[in-house]
Amino acid sequence: MTFKDYKLSTEIIRALDKLGYTTPTEVQGKVVPFALQSKDLVVKSQTGSGKTAAFGIPICEMVDWEENKPQALILTPTRELADQVKTDITNIGRFKRIRAAAVYGKHPFNYQKEELRQKCHVVVGTPGRVFDHIEKGTLVLDEVKCLVLDEADEMLNMGFIDQVESIINRVPKDRMTMFFSATLPENVEKLGRNYLKDPKHIEIKSTVTLADNIDHSLFIVDEQKKFDLLRDVTIVENPDSCILFCRTKDRVDELTTQLEKLHYTCDKLHGGMMQEDRFAVMDEFKRGEFRYLVATDVAARGIDIDSITHVINYDVPLENESYVHRVGRTGRAGKKGKAITFATPNEDRFLAEIENYIGFEIPRRKEPSRQSINDAMDAFTLKLESLPEIKRDKSELVNQDIMKLYFNGGKKKKLRAFDFVGTITSIPGITAEDIGIIKIQDTVTYIDILNGKGKLVLAEMKTKTVKGKILKVHKAKK
Repeated sequence: MTFKDYKLSTEIIRALDKLGYTTPTEVQGKVVPFALQSKDLVVKSQTGSGKTAAFGIPICEMVDWEENKPQALILTPTRELADQVKTDITNIGRFKRIRAAAVYGKHPFNYQKEELRQKCHVVVGTPGRVFDHIEKGTLVLDEVKCLVLDEADEMLNMGFIDQVESIINRVPKDRMTMFFSATLPENVEKLGRNYLKDPKHIEIKSTVTLADNIDHSLFIVDEQKKFDLLRDVTIVENPDSCILFCRTKDRVDELTTQLEKLHYTCDKLHGGMMQEDRFAVMDEFKRGEFRYLVATDVAARGIDIDSITHVINYDVPLENESYVHRVGRTGRAGKKGKAITFATPNEDRFLAEIENYIGFEIPRRKEPSRQSINDAMDAFTLKLESLPEIKRDKSELVNQDIMKLYFNGGKKKKLRAFDFVGTITSIPGITAEDIGIIKIQDTVTYIDILNGKGKLVLAEMKTKTVKGKILKVHKAKK
């Protein structure tokens, strides 16, 4: 089947075409038909299986654009994942003009409050901040028809159970509820039994992503010899794009410093960084501006990149689920990947538990020979010294015919979306179909002009009035 075989609106199909989504993945093929019928679902599916689109497509299809209040609420365990899901929903709903907002901690509450005051169809957020907005009355749930728990197992592992249950109890009972989880521990199962109505259980076998697409291997190494081994392994493997996982942020800082001294193109990601810095690092890594990302487990969620060739567990994860989530960053979208783990001789108990959990023994490897390192050195040095190829983000593909315009007038001048639409559609050749998301703030307004007609609208609006007012207009800065 293709997405055109589902009863989806032309706007959604158009966005999916732009994004390169033609044939549904297994999880999308099983979830979308039931979700379009508003069935409650419990879905066990590994990261990288396409699950965001599995719930994002039905949500965008069911949204009523005329309704200003949120109609779908999506809970995620981390800020990175919230931001990623918001971006995916915005891309899928681009031509239906669906507005999504992401709310999470360590980001100004008042900024989020203003965003929620405007037309907002879908809200994505972490449980703590979502609950804060509900308590303060800034997130209204009256019209929510769909509730999604994304990465439910991780959310409960992180101690969000009380907030999650409080949020579920505030959402209208007449709704569709979907749980997505890489694993289904008892606490997730219990939550499903308590709050879902006759749910359909869907399981996507994890072995497809965990064993078939990923080459797993293990080195037993003394702690003090780890960095030397890492150097040798990266020379021989010569990855295009690699995540190095460490247990602590101090360890991340230390390893990043060591790699930078050897001129690796690298950066770091951990919970001690400012949110803006974390997002900036993520965006640069996605574009391929550097090859090695050193990270704690916080980064195992929300990294949606199809082309990570290697994951190296510099430190053995202490939780079985963490191994699954870490290595799930590679071997995505049908591509092959490598997962390499370093373990010290006294970490055999953790290894045994991980192997029991994933259902197979991780093959042991011997350290690279001096000959193989020498043979690989020239190619490694060439890649290290060459400029990486910058990748286009999915958003660019769906936004390539869109120009965002800035107007120096907003709510304080009593301007409404209706006023802008009336003026813009008076331009010959422009219809309401060419106007995308309108974001009106106190003193400025941003409007997406679709279908490659941005230059025309920009030129014409220099001389036209909006509600009798001449406004400054120019192409918005990114």
